[in-house]
Amino acid sequence: MAKEKKFVEAITSMDEDFAQWYTDVVKKAELIEYSSVKGCMIIRPNGYAIWENIQNELDKRFKATGVENVYMPMFIPESLLQKEKDHVEGFAPEVAWVTHGGMEPLQERMCVRPTSETLFCDFYKDIIQSYRDLPKLYNQWCSVVRWEKETRPFLRSREFLWQEGHTIHATAEEAEERTRQMLNLYADFCEDFLAIPVIRGKKTEKEKFAGAESTYTIEALMHDGKALQSGTSHNFGDGFAKAFGIQYTDKDNKLQYAYQTSWGMTTRLIGAVIMVHGDSSGLVLPPRLAPVQVMIVPVRQQQEGVLEKADELADKLSDYRVRIDKTDKSPGWKFSEQEVKGIPLRVELGPKDIEANQAVIVRRDTREKITVSLDEIDVKIGEVLETMQKEMLERARKHRDEHTTVALNYDEFKDAVENKQGFIKAMWCGDKACEDKVKEETTATSRCMPFEQEQLSDKCVCCGRTAKTMVYWGKAY
Repeated sequence: MAKEKKFVEAITSMDEDFAQWYTDVVKKAELIEYSSVKGCMIIRPNGYAIWENIQNELDKRFKATGVENVYMPMFIPESLLQKEKDHVEGFAPEVAWVTHGGMEPLQERMCVRPTSETLFCDFYKDIIQSYRDLPKLYNQWCSVVRWEKETRPFLRSREFLWQEGHTIHATAEEAEERTRQMLNLYADFCEDFLAIPVIRGKKTEKEKFAGAESTYTIEALMHDGKALQSGTSHNFGDGFAKAFGIQYTDKDNKLQYAYQTSWGMTTRLIGAVIMVHGDSSGLVLPPRLAPVQVMIVPVRQQQEGVLEKADELADKLSDYRVRIDKTDKSPGWKFSEQEVKGIPLRVELGPKDIEANQAVIVRRDTREKITVSLDEIDVKIGEVLETMQKEMLERARKHRDEHTTVALNYDEFKDAVENKQGFIKAMWCGDKACEDKVKEETTATSRCMPFEQEQLSDKCVCCGRTAKTMVYWGKAY
């Protein structure tokens, strides 16, 4: 029993030290391992299986909107990166450079892609001549490198996995429509698949993507009250097209510049799932995301007929992602492992259960135990998984709403930052000086100007001048 307890006790309580709890979970759930390359992580099978499910679901949703997958080189010549001034300035501090090929110095140094806008632009200028060539709706799945000073598994690493969508259109209206379409796709994905509620909105000029006309974002609230930018969609207008000479002949045979978008989600979503749904026993995975939805744990498996019945039950539950833990560990140890790894449902099956033609289903999120007939267990499992998915989203939304504060003046704002966890809703005049002051004095940043606006007051929370928009503020990862 002592050994079994130790497995769970190795996870720090999230209320005691949230940062250490997070590190303990990613290690104990066997999601990552630290590598010999500082700031880079090894994603283990448990972690990569989660990413594969994210990737598969997003890919399906992208393709339903007409998007096709491509792949670009991982190296970008310096001259290519320099073509869009704002873009290169935004990424310069994080760029990793390649200066040699073997023992020979390169004639032109190459950066390891931090993002691929310039590569796509260089590609588009060669394949687009006529309005008939538009639109191009592309996406690539790849890794990128950004030389971060402070790193944390999934949330911020020097190399991470992501998808980056890049589309190009004939008109500004089409580009804006696609930019918003993909943001809404991201938001629906987070809520439907990850059970994470998000705020949809626009970034301020200060916080927008380097080189973009506008950046739209979805912001989620973690259990510790910090915000996490969970997906972004950028409208580039025709800025990149002018920098790279991407023109097409329209229906009137006149040359026009094209309009572009870019949008991305990364492995930081795994971090979001951990910090929104996890508890002090470990990971809690939403059923639609979970690589293993049901773990069958045979009790007294050495007794005749128990493992055979477990195999039979697994066949009956083949519509779900199901496994049997046939290891020779004790049931208590197996239960602890299932909890740490966040598997949504555990099915306990022992000799007495078999004799009674029943099994015990245990929910990971609430630990509720449900005794169910083996004749009906496949239907019941489906019902419980759907209920769990729905209730996890509802709990996360309730937590977010309970940790969202309204501030009408600067004293209330500072008090909320210092003494309350979560989002702060407050009015803003639109002046960057106020935004800078808030960050400098409170460490809170503007998260987004939500699409669903509220007129909380007519004065800026910082300077007291006439307010232009309501903003979600908060400390963030």
